[in-house]
Amino acid sequence: MEFRILGTVAVVTETGELPLGPAKRSGLLAMLLLRPNSVVRVEQLIAALWEDEPPLHAKAVLQSHVSRLRALLTAHDAEMYGIRLTTQGSAYALQLPETLLDAHRFEELVALARLQHRPADTVQMLREALSLWQGPALTGTVRSAPLEAAALALEELRIASVEGLSEAYGQLGEHARAAAVLRPEAVAHPLRESLAAALVLALGRSGRQSDALDHYHRTRRLLADELGVDPGPVLAAAYRTILGTPSAQAPPQAAFASLPRARAKPSAGPVETVPPSRPASGEPADGTGPDPSPSLPLSPSGSASLEAATPPDTGTGIQGSPDSASGPEPRNDTGSRPAVDPYPEHPAAPTPVHTPAEPPTPTPNLLPRLPRGFSGRGAELGALDQVLSGDDAPVCLLAGPAGVGKTALAVHWAHRRHARHDRFPDGVLFADLRGFSDTPAPETPTVLREFLLALGVPARRIPETTAAMGALYRSLAARRRLLVVLDNARTSAQVRPLLPGGDHCATLITSRDRLGGLVASDAATPVPLNPLPPGDAAGLLAAVLGDERVSAEPAAVERLAGLCDGLPLALRITAARLAERPDGTLAAMAGELADEQRRLSLLDIEDTGVSAALRLTVRHLPAPAAELFGLIGLHTGSDLDRFTAAALTGTTPDEADTALGRLAAAHLVAESAGGRRTPHDLVRLYARTLTPEPAAEPLGRLLDHYLRTALAAAAAAHPESRPCCALPADIRPAVAVREFPDRSAALDWFEAERSGLEGAVAAAAGAQLHDRAWRIALLLWPVILLRVGDGWVPLLEQCLASAEHEDDPDAQSRARALLGWILHEEGRDDEALVHLEQAPGLAARAGDVTSEAIACVNLAVALNGTGAHDRAGLLLSRAVTLAVQAQHPPTEALALHHLARHCLDTGAHEAALSHAVRALDMTSSDEAARRVLLQTACGEALSALGRPDDAADLLGQALRTAESAGFEDGVAAARKALDGLPADR
Repeated sequence: MEFRILGTVAVVTETGELPLGPAKRSGLLAMLLLRPNSVVRVEQLIAALWEDEPPLHAKAVLQSHVSRLRALLTAHDAEMYGIRLTTQGSAYALQLPETLLDAHRFEELVALARLQHRPADTVQMLREALSLWQGPALTGTVRSAPLEAAALALEELRIASVEGLSEAYGQLGEHARAAAVLRPEAVAHPLRESLAAALVLALGRSGRQSDALDHYHRTRRLLADELGVDPGPVLAAAYRTILGTPSAQAPPQAAFASLPRARAKPSAGPVETVPPSRPASGEPADGTGPDPSPSLPLSPSGSASLEAATPPDTGTGIQGSPDSASGPEPRNDTGSRPAVDPYPEHPAAPTPVHTPAEPPTPTPNLLPRLPRGFSGRGAELGALDQVLSGDDAPVCLLAGPAGVGKTALAVHWAHRRHARHDRFPDGVLFADLRGFSDTPAPETPTVLREFLLALGVPARRIPETTAAMGALYRSLAARRRLLVVLDNARTSAQVRPLLPGGDHCATLITSRDRLGGLVASDAATPVPLNPLPPGDAAGLLAAVLGDERVSAEPAAVERLAGLCDGLPLALRITAARLAERPDGTLAAMAGELADEQRRLSLLDIEDTGVSAALRLTVRHLPAPAAELFGLIGLHTGSDLDRFTAAALTGTTPDEADTALGRLAAAHLVAESAGGRRTPHDLVRLYARTLTPEPAAEPLGRLLDHYLRTALAAAAAAHPESRPCCALPADIRPAVAVREFPDRSAALDWFEAERSGLEGAVAAAAGAQLHDRAWRIALLLWPVILLRVGDGWVPLLEQCLASAEHEDDPDAQSRARALLGWILHEEGRDDEALVHLEQAPGLAARAGDVTSEAIACVNLAVALNGTGAHDRAGLLLSRAVTLAVQAQHPPTEALALHHLARHCLDTGAHEAALSHAVRALDMTSSDEAARRVLLQTACGEALSALGRPDDAADLLGQALRTAESAGFEDGVAAARKALDGLPADR
């Protein structure tokens, strides 16, 4: 069990996130986690949970939330992890080992990074620290001053850590990586001069002087426009440095080294500390560590996604098993142990054990042979050196998907360290636990027996019971400096009995599962392994095919790496097939792999391959997760959320989220922002082979889910508009429909699900479900209008074809009106008019007056572009009449707006003013964009009528409204109209 506040406030167990309930309960948990092992008074909690005046029954509500939170933790065995929510008079305290809190781990890593003398070590620490952030801190809680202050303080520490990371990269001479880290933060915080200065220097020092100067001047203009100030000395000094001009001001450095090392507190006031609970494992929890009280300096900041730089040196793990490796640097979960030289000049000698009655203790080496052809993976090897170099019984978990190279990396590292005879002079133990294998996993007594024999225990002296064998093993290991490698583990329970005793032994575990229980109970440090980048994939291929053959086709190498998902196993099989074809080209092989129908078969050879590796992973999934995996092949998009997964499986979103969590733990899907999960291409192709037949029912559930959700999103994005379609009569009942609190959330969903929605249209048409196809396509209209130039024509042509197949005149009218509008925007007026001319008549045939009015507007706009102004004016007047008849003010305002623009273009300024004012009167204040355009039209009309002062007042209002709403097109139009006013008015 672990707690997260660096992102959405959450309690996470091996099975996924626990359902916390309403935002106030999340806020309560956040307040307690901001002061772990300290009492928090009821008054402080009420002040944080009710921003306004709290209700009279606030204490009762708070007590209810505390009771429910306590019950939730108890139901999930919180006490086993040393977690207790206690009541202490008129206060509460959450007692827990602070290593279970992401903010604590983040702060300790930052503190460790500050103490490092080598920039490379600082980079490792800070990258691991920043990887703990999953979004803006304290997301999901109520809005209140105490919580917002705490979130801002944490955000300040995050930004300072980013600056420190860029500074460390700069000290290593890796200025391009420093720029990559800084750019997203500088964009998100454009007025933070220290970020801008650091980015200017990084860009300049990486050879991008023009980009550096461009960013400086953009920041200078922004400071002048927004704050009315010139660049400060830090930014100015960076500018002069890039120009090569001597400066009295030193180049900027990140404020990282002087930043306090503590968690932000939600409010001031005395804090009574209570001792943290002792974990069930018996590990001490004495509450020692850095002082948790200092406050953090704040500066204007907002949330931003961190673009992590890739490690400076990666490589490939090959041979020995279907697994090979790559991933980000490890996490030092304790934060309290000193930095240790991984290769000490004078390592401490183990305490000698004198057993005169026995022969000398042997030095075991149970490692399999050294993997042949191993290359690269420098960053990962360094991460293992860092994690496993301490004398506090470190446990490291190499976790990654099938075929990524875990075993090869572990064995290669172990051979390298054992050969040095400094860190593990007493030997190396190795066991293949066969957690994901066709061969049954060895029993714990079997492995312990092998270990005891290797440690010199005569067979006759090995105890009979598992418990006794384990005790003897741990006592023997406690006297030695051993490395224990446990390969291919499936569960934490399989590993725990094999962990050695004593502080001088290190344990390296590989698994396809995250083994979160081991991380929580035994402080295992996870080192996730990612697929190989193209450069390392090229090195792997060259090891088999030779440098000359690989370097001759760099584009094909990059394509092969992508088609193999960067998996060393897949790349090795590809290299083996190419080795059998000495005259074949890499481009030809890439062409064969591009065929999705053949790719998996090409990546299987004899008794090994991608399909076999994935089969072993899927075999050990729980039933709900296995069912979901088999249905992922039906999904029409590149990623999915819990609602989409629920639709595929016919379960609730919470049940689907649990199944998705298991798939993520097994590395079958990757987690991304917003709770979305993405399967790699090879995983998706393998999932298709497991899709049940017939698949009509799960596909139908998916399409109906998209219909309901898109309808809700369109309504939230444009609440003033009427639905463009009704749900089909035979739509399936919904277990849950996603809700959208505002327009922004709705548009974000459309953007995230765009590929899935477009794929759903094609899948529906292919399944002859045309009534679903045209509806889903039309419901995309909010994002279509927002991204008119994104190539929507093929989608809308399919929409029209499905509407014609259903012989639905209203659907045909809407499809032709929207398709014609897009063609007009693309400058294809002749094609546009073919559709737009038919749209009004189809709408009239369907009896939809509102649809007819909109069709008339779209046709008129296209006609205006061809010079047919008279007919365009008549159509716009008819559109106004139809909208009045339909009693739909938003459509009437739309028609009047375009009629006003038409009158302005044709010189009818009095009429233009009248129409614009009338439209403005019926447009609500929430429709900022429409009001800006109408105010601008009124201003232009007033100017043309000789009333420049009135025009200036109205255009000024339009400009201010557009700027506050972030409506850039409106800002440009209002400024252009203002610039056209007489200078002497």
